[in-house]
Amino acid sequence: MGLSSALSIAMSGLSANQAALSIVSGNVANANTPGYVVQTPNQIEVSSGGSGNSVQVTGVNRQLDLYVQSQLRTETAGGAYADQTANILGQLQDVYGTPGGAGTLETSYSNFTTALQALSTSQGSTSAQTTALAAAQSLAQSLNQTSQGIQSLRSNVEQDISSSVTEANTDIKQIASINQQLQGLSATDPAAATLMDQRDNAINDLSTLMDVHVSTGTGNEVNVSTTSGMQLVSGSLASTMNFSSPGSLTANSLYSTNPSQNGVGSLTIQLPNGASYDMVANNTITSGKIAADLKLRDQTLVQAQTQVDQLAASMSSALSNTTTAGTAITGPPSGFSVSTSNMLAGNTINLTVTNGANTQQQISIVNVTDPTALPLQNAANANPKLVGADLSNGITPAVLAQLNQALGPSVTFSGSGTTLNVVTDAATVNAASTTTTASSLTSGSPQLAVFTDGNSLYTGAITSSGSQMTGLAGRITVNSALLSNPQDLSVYSTSPVTPAGDTTRSDFLYSQLTSGSFSYSPQTGLGSNSSPFTGTITNYMQQFLSQQANASTTATQLQQGQDVVVSNLQQKFNSVAGVSIDTEMSNLIALQNSYAANAHVMSVVQSMMNSLLQAQT
Repeated sequence: MGLSSALSIAMSGLSANQAALSIVSGNVANANTPGYVVQTPNQIEVSSGGSGNSVQVTGVNRQLDLYVQSQLRTETAGGAYADQTANILGQLQDVYGTPGGAGTLETSYSNFTTALQALSTSQGSTSAQTTALAAAQSLAQSLNQTSQGIQSLRSNVEQDISSSVTEANTDIKQIASINQQLQGLSATDPAAATLMDQRDNAINDLSTLMDVHVSTGTGNEVNVSTTSGMQLVSGSLASTMNFSSPGSLTANSLYSTNPSQNGVGSLTIQLPNGASYDMVANNTITSGKIAADLKLRDQTLVQAQTQVDQLAASMSSALSNTTTAGTAITGPPSGFSVSTSNMLAGNTINLTVTNGANTQQQISIVNVTDPTALPLQNAANANPKLVGADLSNGITPAVLAQLNQALGPSVTFSGSGTTLNVVTDAATVNAASTTTTASSLTSGSPQLAVFTDGNSLYTGAITSSGSQMTGLAGRITVNSALLSNPQDLSVYSTSPVTPAGDTTRSDFLYSQLTSGSFSYSPQTGLGSNSSPFTGTITNYMQQFLSQQANASTTATQLQQGQDVVVSNLQQKFNSVAGVSIDTEMSNLIALQNSYAANAHVMSVVQSMMNSLLQAQT
């Protein structure tokens, strides 16, 4: 009985060696297979019924560090976010062009101001007028191209979101399907190990697209959600993400939580129970490529568009707007009287008011002729504060009631016709003026609408669809009437006729563009609501171009740093889960020795059995 037991034990050892050899062979063969986790034999001791115990291989163990794997997935999402951000901001720098290069905004702007200066120097020569208009057209085209470049990037990002959602759905379905296939399999089953490798690959791919949290479910299942808690996979049940895009985007294609006003692709998720959620409105995805694309589409590139739109608007308004001071009312109560004649939609009445706390506030009463755009919305601590009113029919009782309700009791409004009186009440009215847009080329003043919004004057009009400034950089052009009458770059009056050699208009245009100081919307990313950025147009342009260059540099540095983190974690993960050829070769030698030892045991047992048989005969 003892020799038979010894023989059986030796045979089990050989069988275990063969199984282990197959596992080592599989490790070596898959050394370069992406996502393959090294396997080791799972051996258990089995009673032989006598002296000594045999061995049995019950399957395989996957060798991996779950904590490092979780950290790697988190940082992979962060790395994908940084990569996509750096990539798009780098492309945005290409849209702006190399500083000082031909066709850039800075160069085109400089060429136009230089041409206006030359126009004054030449006392309005025909060739100088033609040169100045050509420079103005080049500047308008540069703005058009920059706007087109920004919107092309937004459209590309929109398409990228669509592709990423399709890829994410494939990963989510695969994870759920593998969960189902793993039901009933032992964790040490070689087939289960292969399926787990495939599932991990799907989760790893999903982590490049969005932030994921993985938890262990029943059996061999895993549950996958975003870090915000939105369930993606629950056992064998998969959620489905849906992305509906309008296609190519324009500057007016903006995100809104109101579905009826949303102009970009909507991203929703449908859970297995049928519930549906807006993933953008609920900020469900906070990292990964999709999160980067959403921020680029809805914030970063929108701000870039706002910056060039503001440049186009500031240039247009600087050359065409006239600000007329109000007439002081001696009182009591003291205040100012302003005229609303010639005010177009978007033109403003400007007030400077000091309240009882001795805090000065700027107020702009905007002529809003679209009633659906009222009331105007203001950010917290907005300066100036915007108040909308329809002044197209003059100062009516309805307008007075509207203004008194919006600004009283700080100041009180009265008047009729085209005259508005603003007087001190609980606050002091320090100044009042109106800003209007010149519509005639020869109005008798140097103001001139050199640039227009397509075939319309740019006045800053506000309608229910938004501000006229939105997308202006893509629509701005040189006034067609001016192109037909180039001499009007110098001639600003026909009665009396502007004297030959009079440089009043060209001097004004040059001065406004080079030394005029203006305020810029906080939506450009410069200044704040309470303290908007002010300066010349050149200062403003340099500021936002510098800001964008710095943002691109910072994004690249973050990308490089994140790549190092991901690389280090990947190496740490591979040190446990990856196949080491040296280790596997050592295992082969050990198996070879073990196999030889077990074979020798069998040989000895056989020899002893033969001797026993011979002795019996």
